[in-house]
Amino acid sequence: MKVVLLEPYFTGSHKQWALGLQQHSNFEVEIISLTGHYWKWRMHGGAIALAEQYNNINYTPDLLLATSMVNLPVFLSLTNVQQQGVKTSIYFHENQITYPWSPTDRDVANKRDNNYGFINYTSALAANKVLFNSQYHKQSFLTALPNFLKQFPDNNGLHNVKIIEDKSTVLPLGMDLKRFDAHQHDECEKYGTILWNHRWEYDKNPEQFFNVLYELANRGIKFNLIVLGENFSQQPKIFDEAKEKLQAQIIHFGYADTFEQYAQLLWKADLFPVTSNQDFFGGSVVEAMYCNCVPLLPKRLAYPEHIPAELHQTFFYNDEDDLVNRLQRQLLNLPLIRKQNVQQFVSRYDWGNLGEEYDLALKA
Repeated sequence: MKVVLLEPYFTGSHKQWALGLQQHSNFEVEIISLTGHYWKWRMHGGAIALAEQYNNINYTPDLLLATSMVNLPVFLSLTNVQQQGVKTSIYFHENQITYPWSPTDRDVANKRDNNYGFINYTSALAANKVLFNSQYHKQSFLTALPNFLKQFPDNNGLHNVKIIEDKSTVLPLGMDLKRFDAHQHDECEKYGTILWNHRWEYDKNPEQFFNVLYELANRGIKFNLIVLGENFSQQPKIFDEAKEKLQAQIIHFGYADTFEQYAQLLWKADLFPVTSNQDFFGGSVVEAMYCNCVPLLPKRLAYPEHIPAELHQTFFYNDEDDLVNRLQRQLLNLPLIRKQNVQQFVSRYDWGNLGEEYDLALKA
């Protein structure tokens, strides 16, 4: 079976996922991509550039697999994919209907943010199959779609929600987790090490994360801190504030230059309090857990899917006060924490376990 994978934002986790599928699928996967810049322009114009590339290759696939930043109807209108009898699937890494937009984004104030959600909607409608990276993502999209469509004056196509639902399924994010194994080490700090490894953006709720650490420090609780993740030119001011306030606790603060450094720092960390307001899957959470960093999670988003229901009481907190108190108890009981095996909960997302599942889902 031949697959053409369309990725207009070929960087970061999108790039890793595409290359992982290409490597671990038994199918022949050809990737057509654009560089990972200007995400809004990629959603508007990326389909045109990808269509030009597709029309210039002498290759007829059995399946066209687009990701959620592709304007699939535009791509289909500019190619002969449908005339060739090629099936189409779309994989939702994220969607712009339920993604929490920044309140400072000018597109929100001007109501232009609807454009990006509408691209996701029409792309799902045009595809033969719709794949979501988590059950939470699938349900949140389908639940929000009716109200999204009701804002339009007439012919808003509410009946299409059921059409999309009937062709939707969940296919977890495939990840190359075993590459972390080579960097495992037994180094332990005297005090527990707390980890942040998300993007430095508002939707990851860094204010609450650092406020929790400030409270621990005020209580006289000893801990170390590793702050990783991609930071952009525009980033929440609290990162600069935290770097100054928590200077004595910091082991590392900033982007890891190499995967080796990133992996070694994840293995060094003990505890992983998560405060995010957005995660359709939570790749950074899964990576930390694979490196046996014990999480404390909010019971929302995709996180409950990563841990067996009977253990939710152990790994999920109720509110900020509960998070502070639980984290304090963990820091004071490090020998017990360091014996926990949370890798077992997420190892199923490794490509070695998901490759066959992907092939079955794409072939169906």
